[in-house]
Amino acid sequence: MNPVAGVGGPAGLAGSDGAAVQVEAAERGARPQAGERARVALEVVAAHLRRSSSADGVDASRDRARVAGRPGTALRAASTGRLPVVLTAAGAMGEDAVRAAGLEPRVVYRPSVADHATSAAATTAADTTAAVRALVDAGATLVLFAGGDGTARDVAAGLSEAGRGTATGSSADGRNGSGGTSVPHADVVVDDSGMSPRSSYRASVPTAWGGRPGAVAVAALGIPAGVKMYSPAFAVSPRAAGALAAAWSAASGSDGALPVQEREVLDIDEAAMRRARVEPRLYGTMPVPYRAGRTQSRKAATPVTEQAAVAGAARGAAKAMRPGIRYLLGPGGTMAELARELGVAKTPLGVDVVLDGRVVRAGASEHELVDEISRGPAKAVVSVIGGQGFLLGRGNQQLSARVLRLLDDDPLMVVAPEQKLIDLGGRPLLVDTGDPLVDARLAGFARVITGPSTTSLYPVHAPDAEASEP
Repeated sequence: MNPVAGVGGPAGLAGSDGAAVQVEAAERGARPQAGERARVALEVVAAHLRRSSSADGVDASRDRARVAGRPGTALRAASTGRLPVVLTAAGAMGEDAVRAAGLEPRVVYRPSVADHATSAAATTAADTTAAVRALVDAGATLVLFAGGDGTARDVAAGLSEAGRGTATGSSADGRNGSGGTSVPHADVVVDDSGMSPRSSYRASVPTAWGGRPGAVAVAALGIPAGVKMYSPAFAVSPRAAGALAAAWSAASGSDGALPVQEREVLDIDEAAMRRARVEPRLYGTMPVPYRAGRTQSRKAATPVTEQAAVAGAARGAAKAMRPGIRYLLGPGGTMAELARELGVAKTPLGVDVVLDGRVVRAGASEHELVDEISRGPAKAVVSVIGGQGFLLGRGNQQLSARVLRLLDDDPLMVVAPEQKLIDLGGRPLLVDTGDPLVDARLAGFARVITGPSTTSLYPVHAPDAEASEP
């Protein structure tokens, strides 16, 4: 786990990399959420194991023996203690979250710092990479990691060094954070639709994969806890990650192997991103458990050919705005186009508050948004993340559960060109605020402004309010 992952999101800093950013985030009142999101995922795993034990009608000692006989997870049985054991890193890098979830940690890696990572800022990207190597050496076959794209990059490097994945470049680049052959797959070249005009990367055909003889032994799955998560290596929510891990455990050693896809690990330069230069780079691939609705897709940028449609949707949103209401404009290209339509400046990757045609707060943090809402009626304005379908929880964590609870019964204005909805192929829009009750309130159907005078009614799912069963 990257203990400081995501701390820059609620603070409005567009990322969490670097000690200076982390200090500034703390000064703005933001607190890391990675530990809590990891605990939520692990609680789903723990609940599944308890239900399995009860359904099988076995006592605790027989349950430990059964789990020990399954080679398919990082959960291992031990002769000490009654609970299933989770291989992990010390302190804030995993041990604390494992204990909080009611499971028993077996520490296989300790960072070099004296306080064994109880201080979140004391760990580095190199620690994450070393921890992954230690987990693989200890026999884990599924590495659950909590963080964002930077953490995924470090995990891929660790798997590569252990001979279980592919990675390019070095992970130990000063960011604070935290054997065998690759899975057979067919590679196809996929243009990244404008994310970076000079690059392309490979997508892979899914491969059935699990704990069967001859199968590659290690997969990885991200618990989404960062700010930006472009990589398709994450579950759609913490509970979805836990459900996938539980399914991995249940399928291992049986005929019901959980499918795995070789998926890309993408990351961007956060300093460049704060200057509105978003150019994801491929850092490697790793095998990721896949289940429709549980594993997120990669982010896809809006093609240049769709810019006229984006402008049309922005005009429709501008027409729908009413005087006396504070509009909390989220990040992204569609919101930038809306700002141009309104004739106001837009913080490229921040949330700006617009009231009666003027910006009253630019680049607002979660705390500043709470203050603005206290001054009068407000509505959050968001778009759809292309390819993934997220409305909330990816890159706009300033619009937190705390903020949304303060808005009225119709808290969102959703703006997106029709093609973005079509490209989802029938998959629903997603919300992941970290609060299942808030997410459940937002689930159902959203009216999406798609043009100057057109709207679409589109389903919205709350995966963290729904995903508890494998």
